[in-house]
Amino acid sequence: METYYMLFVWVVIIAVFYFLMIRPQRKKEKEHEAMVSAVAVGDSILTTSGFYGVVIDMTDDVVIVEFGSNKNCRIPMKKEAIVEVEKAE
Repeated sequence: METYYMLFVWVVIIAVFYFLMIRPQRKKEKEHEAMVSAVAVGDSILTTSGFYGVVIDMTDDVVIVEFGSNKNCRIPMKKEAIVEVEKAE
């Protein structure tokens, strides 16, 4: 009987761990993937470094972002580095 109780306790601990830690993280990852896949040329973005820029070109997993108002700073970066997207109007 004591073995079943310990097994039950471990199952409860694992279930709580899953619902409090793993499930929300996976949901957040899916939301980020959806946001990154919806990025288009002309969108304003915020990077993980805190830089704001405008997407001027893209490939499968790389975007070229233009930073600043002088239009001379163009940097290729991975899509995973995008934190926020503001759609172009």
